[in-house]
Amino acid sequence: MVKGRQGERVRLYTRGTVLGYKRSKSNQYPNTSLVQIEGVNTKEDVAWYLGKKMAYIYKAKTKKDNSHYRCIWGKVCRPHGNTGVVRAKFKSNLPPKAMGARVRVFMYPSNI
Repeated sequence: MVKGRQGERVRLYTRGTVLGYKRSKSNQYPNTSLVQIEGVNTKEDVAWYLGKKMAYIYKAKTKKDNSHYRCIWGKVCRPHGNTGVVRAKFKSNLPPKAMGARVRVFMYPSNI
């Protein structure tokens, strides 16, 4: 929290939505997920996000490491089409229940 600002949270990530897996007409490839990042609408906008880390955070029934929350880490690989959708690879493939769910796209590692 920034000193002097009371009650206001600072978000250090951008929200994204999981659209599904990379696919063709009859096949789908679960090792690559498609993610729409909020506020990214063109292929050129995607360039800044290439290589950035992202996290899919979900709640589990059983406690592990003193928490009910789990996380699957991934990173932005490349653009998908011309509308700002990105392809992302995660450490383990995202489960089907993640489709339509939120991911956090972090502002690091920085490539500036």
